[in-house]
Amino acid sequence: MIEVCVVGELNLDLILYGLPKELPVDRELLASGLAFTLGSSSAILAHNLCVLGTRVGFISKIGGDPLGKIAVERLSAVGVDTSRVKQATSKTSTGLTVVLPHTQHRYILTYPGTMFEMQYSDIDMDYVRGARHLHLSSFFLHRALRPRILNLFRQAKEAGLTTSLDTNDDPENLWGQDLHEVLKHVDLFFPNDREAKKIARTSDLSEALNFLAGLCKIVVVKRGSGSAICRRGDEQWSQAPPSVNIADDVGAGDTFNAGFLYLYLRGGKLEDCLAFANIAAAYSVTKEGGTEAFRDRAELLSFMRRQWASMGRGTFPLNG
Repeated sequence: MIEVCVVGELNLDLILYGLPKELPVDRELLASGLAFTLGSSSAILAHNLCVLGTRVGFISKIGGDPLGKIAVERLSAVGVDTSRVKQATSKTSTGLTVVLPHTQHRYILTYPGTMFEMQYSDIDMDYVRGARHLHLSSFFLHRALRPRILNLFRQAKEAGLTTSLDTNDDPENLWGQDLHEVLKHVDLFFPNDREAKKIARTSDLSEALNFLAGLCKIVVVKRGSGSAICRRGDEQWSQAPPSVNIADDVGAGDTFNAGFLYLYLRGGKLEDCLAFANIAAAYSVTKEGGTEAFRDRAELLSFMRRQWASMGRGTFPLNG
């Protein structure tokens, strides 16, 4: 039996490093490094949550191309159940994201592919109901599924599951209000600082937290190197991440989600979940890509134990 059912997109990330300071058009520009890793918010969370020790099942749609096959193999290799990943009957290929880290920012270019085609009929609801928890990422990229996401979350709650959601960015920058109805069925909402403000239509984070806390049970706002914030009703906690040498921050937010979920599902206090999530995310940025740091579980556990102890958090909540 799975503990967490993740519904979302599945693709690979192509990351190019060492770009020139200027990016003029119609020129052949050179990068100094390359990484080809498991991508997509949903898959990064599923991979890293499984490595932490949670039984994860994954529902998605891929094309009949090598990219989809590689992505599924990356998930399966760490124990994620990919038996409900469907292959599209259309000629649409699996999506691909190209990430261009550049000075203090990054360009993110995504070809959506089959992530635009996954629909409600592709979801095995008996499989979902057999889990303890439902997570969905990339709300605005699931164009065919989006009209039924509310139904998906309603059914999960009716079956007794806890739920979580990470919208990620809205490429159209519309931040539609259909999301608000879905949030009423969400236990854990994981926006970053910018997303929280966009959804609440305010430039003030405190106002955004007040608005979102009125819709869902718990709001957890990720803030990069700043202190993450967890809000439940009138209660609020904040926690800064450990300082590390950063290779890149691709997938850090998804890994944060995985760390928080791991401890939350084991009954952890919210302030401990926040600390654990920060530690997991900090380790993820020490290697290129969203999952590469988690491919060596022994090193991961060693880092997390040291950081947990340095925070005076008591018994380390992870075996291995």
